[in-house]
Amino acid sequence: MDNLNLEDVPKELKLLLELLRSDYDTVVDLHSKLFTAVDWNLFMELSMHHRIFPLLFSKLKVTNSDMIPPYVIEFISQQYKKNTFQMLYLSGEMEKVAKIFSAKQLPLLFLKGPALAHDLYGDISLRTSSDLDILIPIDKLEKAEELLVEEGYVKDDYIQTVLNDWKWRHHHITFFHPQKRIKLEIHWRLNPGPAREPGFDELWKRKRKSKLTGTSIYILSKEDLFLFLVSHGSRHGWSRLRWLMDIGQLIKKDVDWALTMKTLGKYRYHRAGGQAIILASQLVDSGSANEIAYLTSNKSINQLAQQAVFYLERMVNLHTDPVPEEVARYHKRHLFSLMSLEQKFFFIISFLHPYPEDKEALPLPNRIHFLYFPLRPFLWAWRKTRKHALQ
Repeated sequence: MDNLNLEDVPKELKLLLELLRSDYDTVVDLHSKLFTAVDWNLFMELSMHHRIFPLLFSKLKVTNSDMIPPYVIEFISQQYKKNTFQMLYLSGEMEKVAKIFSAKQLPLLFLKGPALAHDLYGDISLRTSSDLDILIPIDKLEKAEELLVEEGYVKDDYIQTVLNDWKWRHHHITFFHPQKRIKLEIHWRLNPGPAREPGFDELWKRKRKSKLTGTSIYILSKEDLFLFLVSHGSRHGWSRLRWLMDIGQLIKKDVDWALTMKTLGKYRYHRAGGQAIILASQLVDSGSANEIAYLTSNKSINQLAQQAVFYLERMVNLHTDPVPEEVARYHKRHLFSLMSLEQKFFFIISFLHPYPEDKEALPLPNRIHFLYFPLRPFLWAWRKTRKHALQ
């Protein structure tokens, strides 16, 4: 495993990493050189951006160093308290949703939220969550929507589709409860297509029951969770340290690594898996199971891990538009380099399938939507030409 080049990573982020890597028993007096000329406003901003302030607070509580300004500790403390209340609030809603779906015999798996926090950290206050994410079979989607609407949720109907491409181009729809101020995402895939992944029935067979509450709340098996966290984090460039902290926590669990490696290979996520292991091992000191260590010796996978440092050198936010053009270009190239040959093939082929933009450019009656397939190259070229003409 090659050492990551972190030379251009802000020293404030390096300090955050050092604090997070330290054991609770040893975080008492960090060497003063770590605190030289620190931009504490940036330090606080980074802790919020990377969503690691709950874990940071748990370390600061046992740090005797007087090098951290009191207002910084107070800020982190306040954010920790707010998050704790938020997680308790989401836990109540999670239980309610689980009971509603169970009463209608609709199976669902909770992907993130309080259930994930408890599973990985043993304490819901140590991880942030802004919403609830559930996974259901796609053929139960309509019924699930009806149940949520009955409970006061409003669907954010932002998905545009042609020839039912939403089923594989997208992987979730969003609902928002205006009174409770809670966002809930219904997933029918772990990730957007066209990449292959295990189906709901397969995931359901390997499910685990969360120990967070007495209610029957089901979560992914540890092996499927590793696949999900790897695919999700890599898709976002590991631009938030929280996702690497999750990987680090999971690596320490009793995971069936033989099954995990088989699953990564089957769905062609071994490159992303190796990248995650290298980043977690070097950035958050997660360690590495012997069964997966061979991935870290691969030169191309080490290069992928180094590429992800780009996102740490900048405070990249891929969820807020507009994403800077430089970042958007880099991210597209990086995602493509993460793909296996099979994934690249299906990704390129997917461009031949009509897009909603084709429908906007040339509206056709539903009964002849199949004509968008032969027309797609021409519509794509026309849009490109028109875009350049307007610039």
